[in-house]
Amino acid sequence: MQAVAEGTRWMLRLDQGQDLFATLGEFAREHAIRAAVVSSGIGMLRDVAIGYWNGSEYVRKDLAEPHELVGLHGSIAEADGPSIHLHAALAAPNHQLVGGHLIRGTVWVLNELLLDTFPGRTFGRAIDETLGLRKLDLEPERLPPR
Repeated sequence: MQAVAEGTRWMLRLDQGQDLFATLGEFAREHAIRAAVVSSGIGMLRDVAIGYWNGSEYVRKDLAEPHELVGLHGSIAEADGPSIHLHAALAAPNHQLVGGHLIRGTVWVLNELLLDTFPGRTFGRAIDETLGLRKLDLEPERLPPR
């Protein structure tokens, strides 16, 4: 992987065979990133699993062959370590698009990602029992009103 920073922005190049989530998590730990937005991502992925939230659970779809990563967006928060939430748009060899919540993916050829970080901030991701999902909390340190 290569990484370069300009102010609070990072441009990353992930290389073939790297696990997308493990690599981003390791990068976030190494650079003490506890609040960030994955603004953009392109490249290719293999061993992909995507999900569609049906209101109570993710309906999972596994993609056997490599797909073009035509769009990647998400966030990095803190929940006992980096918590990475990503959505992806992927193009199959027949040029059909599929997308959703990215559950798993391995870099095929390369990925180019843009991260916007918020130094000095921590985003949280606590479970929201009413939704059954981990919900992004932009100010987890703030005390609830009395």
